[in-house]
Amino acid sequence: MNLIRKRLQIIAFTLLLSVITVIGANVISDSNNKVASTEVKAATTIPAYKGKSYVVQNSNKPQFTKSQLKNKKSYERYGKLDKYGRCTTCIANIGKDLMPTGKRGPIGMIKPTGWHTVKYDCVDGKYLYNRCHLIGYQLTGENANKRNLITGTRSLNVDGMLPFENMVADYIKETGNHVLYRVTPVFKGKEKLARGVKMEAQSIEDNGKGIKFNVFVFNVQKGVTINYSDGSSRLSNKKTSNKTPAVNKNVKYVWIPKSGTKYHYKKSCGGMRNPSKVKISVAKKKGYTACKKCVK
Repeated sequence: MNLIRKRLQIIAFTLLLSVITVIGANVISDSNNKVASTEVKAATTIPAYKGKSYVVQNSNKPQFTKSQLKNKKSYERYGKLDKYGRCTTCIANIGKDLMPTGKRGPIGMIKPTGWHTVKYDCVDGKYLYNRCHLIGYQLTGENANKRNLITGTRSLNVDGMLPFENMVADYIKETGNHVLYRVTPVFKGKEKLARGVKMEAQSIEDNGKGIKFNVFVFNVQKGVTINYSDGSSRLSNKKTSNKTPAVNKNVKYVWIPKSGTKYHYKKSCGGMRNPSKVKISVAKKKGYTACKKCVK
């Protein structure tokens, strides 16, 4: 009898342990699903545009997992195009070893969804759309990769994304540390043109003391009304200025930054670090365009 009782106790204990294990597994699974659900929701939420090129999200805290933040090895991953041919999330743990050593090559052969070649005089550089790298070329050296290029306005590319890319690039060059960097294009329904991009970054070795941000950058252009379903566009109204700022012909020298696309009359404009003084003709040949703030 004692032997039978012991066997029954062992069987009961085993069954109880199995039940606890199953319950525990379900709790862990539910927890992971909540995290995944939160990340997807955060990535697809489109905030209201109120005139600024970007807005801070989640108190500027990126939504990486603990395991992602523990990795100190460089890598880069570019999400597969979705069923509509649109780009998805790109993520990289960027170190100096991923940064390019040569000049960027041509990317004109890539035609992202929503692409149109259209010009407006009210747009800096005139072209409304750029082929925007989700993870900038200066960070990983990835060039004509269709998984990394979306149709973006000049404002999205230069005013919105570039300052954050420059910040990350400068930090990595100065410290040699890694920065975990993720960019997610956000589309509405079946629209071909992204409403904007979610940019997240955090420096690894110093636990975010050097770099930490979570922002949504709007794919908009002042003075232009955009149809996001196909990327077509028009001037917002007849009163919209369709002229670029006049350039003072008496100015022969301008200031250009190490990272950026505009030339400046004032050395202090734009918070430039160690800008170079060059002839205005040289700046234009290099592709720099006039800063709208100080070039009048």
